[in-house]
Amino acid sequence: MAAAWRQMNVGDIEGVVRVADEVHPDLPESDHVFSERARLFPEGCLVLVEDGEVCGYAISHPIRQRQPPALDSLLGEIVPDADQYYIHDLALLARCRGKGYAAEGVGRLLDVARRYPTTCLISVYGTSPFWRRFGFKPEQVDEALQEKLRNYGDDATYLSRQNH
Repeated sequence: MAAAWRQMNVGDIEGVVRVADEVHPDLPESDHVFSERARLFPEGCLVLVEDGEVCGYAISHPIRQRQPPALDSLLGEIVPDADQYYIHDLALLARCRGKGYAAEGVGRLLDVARRYPTTCLISVYGTSPFWRRFGFKPEQVDEALQEKLRNYGDDATYLSRQNH
């Protein structure tokens, strides 16, 4: 049976953490981060499910312009003056890659992102070419943002795109 995207729920967190641990072993995040995002902005949190098992996920939410959260940090709230959409993570197990699921997931996130002028993300593991297919481009960063990027690894790149 083919995998399909759906909105994440609290029961999916264990599967999301399992995928995150496999895909991002050097960028660990607490299960509290995933559950908080799903609670605060459910429409931006998706899971890819195949045969009842989570095999991918996407986490996204609004932020203030150029102020993505630090890795493994809780938000507390979605700020009322958020003016940019942030894709925190898109992760798929190896067996689900190369089948169009990632592009489908990005499309769903960008549908939600249309409410904001721009969307941003932090690309890791050399994935910038993938994100460029969706109009994301590297941006200059200030020292505060550069400090956050350091926690994401040496190749972390801040990317953004216009939504309109």
